[in-house]
Parts: sequence; structure tokens; C-alpha cells
Amino acid sequence: MRHIRSIYILCSIVTSMHSRASELPEERELTTNFSSMSLRKVPEDLSPITTTVDLSYNLLFQLQHSDFRSLSNLKVLILCHNRIQELDIKTFECNKELRYLDVSNNRLKSVTWFPLAGLRHVDLSFNDFDAVPICVETGNMSQLETLGLSGAKIQKSDFQKIAHLHLNTVFLGLRTLSQYEEGSLPILNTTKLHIVLPVNTNFWVLLQDGIKTSEILEVTNIDLQKSQFTSYGSQQNPMLENAKTSILLLNKVDLSWDDLFLIFQLVWHTSVEYFQIQHVTFGGKVYLDHNSFDYSNTVMRTVKLEHVHFRIFNIPQESVYLLFTKMDIENLTISDGQMPHMLFPMYPTRFQYLNFANNILTDDVFKKSIQLPHLKTLILKDNKLETLSLVSCFASNTSLRHLDLSENLLQHENDENCLWPETLVTMNLSFNKFADSVFRCLPRNIQILDLNSNKIQTVPQEIIHLTSLRELNLAFNFLTDLPGCSHFRRLSVLNVEMNLILSTSLDFFQSCQEVKTLNAGRNPFRCTCELRDFIQLGKYSEGMMVGWSDSYICEYPLNLKGTQLKDVHLPEISCNTGLLIVTIGVIMLVLGMAVAFCCFHFDLPWYLRMLHQWTQTWLRVRKTTQEQLRRSVQFHVCISYSEHDSAWVKYELIPRLEKEDGSVLICLHEGTSDPGQSMTEDAINCMEKSHKSIFVLSPKFVQSEWCHYEPCFAHHNLSHESPDYIVLILLEPIPLYCIPTRYPKLKALMEKKAYLEWPQDRRKCGLFWANLRAALHVSLLDPRGTCEPQIFTELNEVFQGSAISLIRTDCL
Repeated sequence: MRHIRSIYILCSIVTSMHSRASELPEERELTTNFSSMSLRKVPEDLSPITTTVDLSYNLLFQLQHSDFRSLSNLKVLILCHNRIQELDIKTFECNKELRYLDVSNNRLKSVTWFPLAGLRHVDLSFNDFDAVPICVETGNMSQLETLGLSGAKIQKSDFQKIAHLHLNTVFLGLRTLSQYEEGSLPILNTTKLHIVLPVNTNFWVLLQDGIKTSEILEVTNIDLQKSQFTSYGSQQNPMLENAKTSILLLNKVDLSWDDLFLIFQLVWHTSVEYFQIQHVTFGGKVYLDHNSFDYSNTVMRTVKLEHVHFRIFNIPQESVYLLFTKMDIENLTISDGQMPHMLFPMYPTRFQYLNFANNILTDDVFKKSIQLPHLKTLILKDNKLETLSLVSCFASNTSLRHLDLSENLLQHENDENCLWPETLVTMNLSFNKFADSVFRCLPRNIQILDLNSNKIQTVPQEIIHLTSLRELNLAFNFLTDLPGCSHFRRLSVLNVEMNLILSTSLDFFQSCQEVKTLNAGRNPFRCTCELRDFIQLGKYSEGMMVGWSDSYICEYPLNLKGTQLKDVHLPEISCNTGLLIVTIGVIMLVLGMAVAFCCFHFDLPWYLRMLHQWTQTWLRVRKTTQEQLRRSVQFHVCISYSEHDSAWVKYELIPRLEKEDGSVLICLHEGTSDPGQSMTEDAINCMEKSHKSIFVLSPKFVQSEWCHYEPCFAHHNLSHESPDYIVLILLEPIPLYCIPTRYPKLKALMEKKAYLEWPQDRRKCGLFWANLRAALHVSLLDPRGTCEPQIFTELNEVFQGSAISLIRTDCL
């Protein structure tokens, strides 16, 4: 009861506030809540600007004139569920703005009325009045819209005092009803009448009078199992004159099947067009036959039976099902009734709307022929259906436009044929067991399709083109890729939330150009290049992506896990293979051009060759053993050259090798020999007495002098373990074809490029001297027999000046 009153109060408050909101748009409003605080009197410290005061569920038993005198802006006052015994409306004479007053569920025995001009809602229901508390002053409240009343006795004379008031709602909350004068309710002038019945009330009389009273009639707490009054069954097909009710609502009903039968029969021939029964419990045996029901002469269009419970389970199914399906009305709802089956008459009916949700219907429903040619909406949500093709065969003989098969056990096999009507445009197949094959059993003209919470892994390519599909819901499935729209060219809304989507397909961006709303959030995205276009779409689509960006988070790779897609940066060059190849090609071209320019302008090959020679020489020196370095020599270097090149030797080479301390001993061999020795013998002696031998090569040297040295090489190779003791300096270029064939050693050395080339460009001389110093970098024994290591400078000392003492001696 408390729940009913709370809803009633809330609705009234909202209605009142909306209807009067424009009157004082700039006033400041304050709501004060003192509910459930065990108060025994009204608090004195209420703010003068308070507009709403809630004092419900306290211990108040009396109201004083001074309690609300200071609240000149008070609009809503809630005093329900207290212990108030007397009420004087004059208490609120200072509250000119008072619109809503709730004093229900108290202990009121008397009310003194006072005409408050602004009062629109007064609730005195569920109190202890002996008679309905209405007087002449009540009839003077012309602004009254909603009136809640109670009383143990209801008489015509009471309601006649307010018969001239045009009320929106009259609420009769009755604790007891010891006397009701038949014909009292129709005196009321109200749009809606809501009666909450006490136990042991003559429901039939109140139902008759209620139907004659208002357009909307609602009756709550109907318990015909405990009622002492006989049913209306003794009167056959009572024709109610002056019926006004078009909407009849019965709530919390406990009755037998026969009583329900009689209620329907009573209402059937009245003005009621919409009949709803909620929270009904059946008990008792069935005695009346549905065949005795008179279906003629009715304006009934809609019957709704919701939240049905059975105290007994031996009701003949045929009696229950056919009673409703033979009604041949436009709209029929039987939901949440644990109904295992449904029967239809063999002839066509004019049902347009059928709702059998929340039952336990099985495929057996569709195994018999059902003729529903006018059916447009069918709701079979939350049943036990298993075969989609059976439903399609049933639907093919209808004019179905909307079909709800959600929360069933439906599946579809590839070899099953589906026959849907051309009129079907909306389908809800969510929360079933459909796999990918469901796409082969869809209506061709479907426009809105809900397949969320199934077992779909992909959208097959071999399906019919659903050219009319505008909305597709594939949320909570097992998709691993964002599907394309090649079969849904007009798709504008796509929902793939909560799948297993890692990346998007190229087909999506190519075929889903018409999609205006996309919900792909809460998927385990793999934030790689495959997702780059999708991320760009989310950043720049301006509201296209539902839930962007909080619902779009990377799952892979691990270093990006938990990162929102909007914060992931994937450069185009790293994702576009073609662009990457072009970029690398351009860079290689630029580098090639730079290398070519260096080679042409700076003679880079020469530098590289010199650097290679220096490196090779340095490595050989590193491998040279101390025993090889300590062999008995008199000179560090032996220099052989022709007379033609003597100037370069004396003014370029020797100054670079000499040091001031005389630590480097040089033996010059200028092509002259001692008496009694041949030129060749003299050359061999010079080479054997020196640690290194330098040959300054030029065309003149090759033509006139080399003949003396060719034999020396054979002797030198026999005397030393390695040819690294020979250093060739190419002073001028010598083409290979200019070297006589009789000089094989020289030709071999030239082919191997085992020489140091003197650069014509003076800027390159530094590297030449570095290579030469590296070739001569060894530790020698002093000619006098002492072991004194003399080491030439490294490459980083090339350009530092050094003074070298020259010891001129003949090679003996």
C-alpha cells in the first residue's frame, strides 16, 4: 500500500510542478526533507523560502496554525503516514501558494474545510473517517484537480456536494467499506477513478458503478476468493447503460477462473476498449465452458493479461487458450504466465498484435496451421522456441511487420528453408543460439535487425543482399573483425560492441560509406597499423563513434594495453608499405647522388683505398711478434729510387721520416754500387741491413732501375717470413701494360694494388703520410746493439711536425 501511495504522490507532484512551472520562473525553490525522523511536532526553524516540505513517516498527531505560517512560498506539503487525528484546512490560510497537500495514511476522523484558492491536490485516503469527508466548502474549491478520499460509508449525498467539480483524478483509498450506496460513484465528474479495495468488498457493484463513472477506471486489491458476496454470474450478459469507461485496469487480482470468465463477460458488452489485468492469481476449479461466452456486440480492441500465477494447474488448456483467441480483437497480450501452449481457432481472426512474452511456448505452437492474415506485430520473447524456420513458415501467412523472438533457444541449420513475408521489416533475434548461418534465414526486406548476444563469428559472403537493412546490432557476439557492408549497402547504424574484434577489415572502409552511427566499443583492439584508419575515423568523425573514446582501449600489444585509441600514434610512413618503399628509394637515391658527388669532387675512392691500406697495415703490425721485430738490422728504412725522382725523395719523403734525435736510420740506395759489387748485390745488402725497404716507383724507375731489384725479391722472400717489409710508393701512375713481362713480381704487386699512391692533390697528403707511418710503425733494435724501441706516430699524429735526423751512408 505504501508503494502505491508513493507512486501516486510522485506523479501528482510532477504534474503539479510542470503545470505551474511557468508561473514563477525566477523564484528560488528549496526542498526540506524531514521524512522518517520520528518527529512529534513540526520543526520551527523552517526557512521562509521553502517550497516543499516532506514530513512523512513521523509521529505527528496534531497540527498548529503557527507551524507553517512563515512559509509563504510553500507549494508542496507531505504529511502522510503520521498519527494526525484532526485536520483544519484553515491551518494553511497563510500558504497562498500551496498546491499539493497529502495527509493520507493517518488517523483522521474529521476534517474542517477552508477554501484555499490555489489548492489543486488533496489526498485524505486511508484514514479512519466514518463517512466520506466532503462538505459544501469542498465544493467551493474550483481549482481542485486530484482528490483522495476514504470512508467506511459511501453515500450519494456526499458526492453530490462536489458533483459540479471537473476533477482529473479521484482516488478512493479504503481501509474499510461497511456501506456503499449503489449509484454513488457515477455522481462524480472525473476523468480517472482509482479504487483500492479493502477485504470483503462487493467488487461487482463497484465495478458496475465505476464503469459508469470515468473514462479510466483502475481497481486494486481484488480478492474474490475471500469475498462473501456472490458473483455476478446469476445475471446473464448484463448490459450496462451509460457506460463511460474506455480503459479498465485491474491490479492485484486473486480469483477463480470462472470469476475471470464472468468479469470478461461483464466488460465485453460495455464501452471498454482497453482491458488490462496485472498480477493475477488463479485458484479453484473450472465449471464454465468457454463455448458459452458471448463474443458479440463489443467495442473491445485490446486485452492484456500480465504476471499470471496459478494456485492450481489442472485448468483445461482448451478453455483458457480459446477463450482469448476467439475474442477476435486487434491486440492480445498474455505475458509472464508460464503458458506452455496456445491454441487458435481454425478460421481466420483479425488479430494485429500478439504478445506472448515470458512464457514457456515451444515449437509445437507452429506445427498446426494458424490463420492470422492481419497480424502485424508478434512478440514471443523469453520462451522455449528452438527452430527459426518453423517460425518463418508460420509468419509467411501473415502481414507481419515486427517480430520479437529474443531470449529463446533458437538456431538455424543451413539446409532449412525460410519463408518470410515481404512485409517484415523489424526483427529481434537477440539472446539466442544463432551462429553464422542465421544470415541465410533472414527476410529480404528487413530494415532493423537485432542479433546481439548470439554465437556469430563472422558475416558469411554467400548470403542474399539485404538492400533495405538500415540498422544492424551484432553486439556481444564473437566477431574477430569489423564486418563489411557489401551485402548491406544502405546500412546506417552498426553495433558491434563487446565482441572479439582485433582490427578492421579493408572491406569495411570500402563498403560502409553510408554508416552514420557505429558502436564498436569494449573490444580487445590490437593497436597496430591495421587499426590506423579506424583510429583516424574515431578522431575526426565528430560523433559517429558511440562511446568514443572511453570505450575504445588497446588490448594488444602489451606495451599499449589500457591505452585509449585516441592516444595511439601510428605514423603513416610506418603503416603504408608503398610510401615506405618510395621514401627509402628517395633516400637511397639522395645518398647515391651524394656519394657520386663526393667521388667526383673529392676523389673519395682514393681516400677509401688509402684508409683500407692503413687499416691492413695496422692489423699486420698488431700481429707481428716481438721475435720478428728484434732481428739484427743496421737501418730502420732502406729507400730505393731513380735519379729522376731524387728531388721528391730528398725534399718530401726524407723530411717526413727524419727526427731530430737521430733515432731513425735511413739507408739511401740511388742506383750506384761499391767497386767489386754488382747493382743487384748492393741492393740485396741494403735491404738485408734494413728493417723496411721503400721503393719509389715511377715510369723512369721501372724502365731503368727495376731490373736490378727483381732478383732481390726472390732473395727477400727466402730471407723473411712475410713480404710486409717491402713498402712501394707509386709516385706517378704506371699502367699495367707498361710493365714488362719479365718483371712478374712488380706486376703482381701492382695488380694487388699493394702500394701507396702519392696524391697529386696536396690536400690528400695527410692521409698518405699516415699510411706510410703505419706501414713503418715497428720497434727496432738500435744499430749499436742496444734494445731501444722506436715507434712511429699513429694516424691522429699525422699532421704534427717531427724532426728526423738523416744518417747518409752507402749500402755496403
